[in-house]
Amino acid sequence: MDSIQNRINAFVKLGAFLSQFSQEKIEKKQKIAHNELFFDGFKHQLKIAQENNSWFTKENILFAVSSWSSALTKENLDAWLADNELPPVTPKRVAIVMAGNIPLVGFHDFLSVLISGHSVLVKQSSNDKHLLPFLAKYLEYVEAEFKGNITFTEEKLEKFDAVIATGSNNTARYFEFYFKNKPNIIRKSRNSVAVLTGRESEDDLQRLAEDVFTYFGLGCRSVSKLYVPRDYDFNNFFNGMFVKKEIINNAKYANNYDYNKAVYLMSLFDLLENGFLMIKEDESYASPIATIFYEYYENEVDLKIKLHQDKEKIQCIVSKGFIENEIDFGATQHPKLSDYADGVNTLEFLSKLS
Repeated sequence: MDSIQNRINAFVKLGAFLSQFSQEKIEKKQKIAHNELFFDGFKHQLKIAQENNSWFTKENILFAVSSWSSALTKENLDAWLADNELPPVTPKRVAIVMAGNIPLVGFHDFLSVLISGHSVLVKQSSNDKHLLPFLAKYLEYVEAEFKGNITFTEEKLEKFDAVIATGSNNTARYFEFYFKNKPNIIRKSRNSVAVLTGRESEDDLQRLAEDVFTYFGLGCRSVSKLYVPRDYDFNNFFNGMFVKKEIINNAKYANNYDYNKAVYLMSLFDLLENGFLMIKEDESYASPIATIFYEYYENEVDLKIKLHQDKEKIQCIVSKGFIENEIDFGATQHPKLSDYADGVNTLEFLSKLS
């Protein structure tokens, strides 16, 4: 492929195309490149993606699409790439094994490989296989140099030079064995936590509800665990969560809520709940749907040490003036391009392939 500028421009056009699909409305705009070819087709793909995976509601898909539309601006892409020296590369074929927990979850890896000048071989999750191939066609149409450099496969991965694979802790062990002879980034399960002090405002906790409930809590950036001081008043927490009470109207979420509540009650676990969310004292980071785990902390120093020791299990820490690299309440699902999954700089990895 030729210049990096052409590649940036292609993704900027894709961002403009995606700007037509927001949670507020889906509306065809003027002066969007190749809209007559792609607008109706993408609208149809959104519908198919919903039908294929009942966790992929229209609202959640459009949230993901809007997030990428906001990220793919000339200003954002230039700033991201300015932080990473991207030398001219001898193009390699990079395989990406994608998760399927939230819509377009593998897009950052896809973007990183192509913007670096490599070609991409994508193995998608069956849970999220309708949106990205269509957007890839759009990119190929906008920038001829992408043609022949984007491949999707459902078969065994073959003929690739490096790999980025995301999966559960179990699949990661398989990936580490299977891809041990190739340069690789292997990602395991991670979860996000919030550290509360009891001094949070109502607005902070309402914003935290976004971190808890967006994508039904299925993303690695979704908060699934709270750390609270010993005398914490959970009424404040539940009051903040109340802005998301409508989530129980989703049948699949409601089924999970009922099922998990029944399991907890039969097991005689202590839990607090408000009709759409349960909280349970538990040391684990990964909580089931409709449940948040919590743990008490005695002092902040010990908690900081614990979070540091467990950093391989944690994607984001949401707090207010508690720890470096913390994320603001309500911001976990709005990552910048430079917010790399697991803290591994994908562009740096890709720039060193030779």
